Amino acid sequence: MYRLTTVLITLCTIFFTVLAAPLRLDETAKISLEKRTSHTGEGTWFEVGTGACGYTDTDSDPIVAISADIYGSGGNCNQWIHITNTDNGQSAYGKTRDECESCGSTSLDMSPSLFEELSTLDTGEIPISWHFMSKDWSP
Repeated sequence: MYRLTTVLITLCTIFFTVLAAPLRLDETAKISLEKRTSHTGEGTWFEVGTGACGYTDTDSDPIVAISADIYGSGGNCNQWIHITNTDNGQSAYGKTRDECESCGSTSLDMSPSLFEELSTLDTGEIPISWHFMSKDWSP
């Protein structure tokens, strides 16, 4: 009886240890988790043209350029981002269409029209928080 109890306790211990072990995430899971993350950084504006995603846009379009760190191979192209100016609480949505080589890893460069939804162009740079919307979301 003692031996059976010892075996059962050992098996339960092994089972719960395996159950509690962390899982390795593949790239798809990592990207999916990244999209749910809220980022903070600096928001700036730029004159829009043909972006890294291959589309030609205008300054009046709500366009966002994301950092090279996040842009990677362009998996976020055409994905909407919700951006909030943390100084005044104003928020807006922009579409990812370009890569910002000079941006910090969590900073965004925006089209003039999008930036003006959050602040005046004269401000030049604003503190922001932002996150990706789900791939199929559109305002």
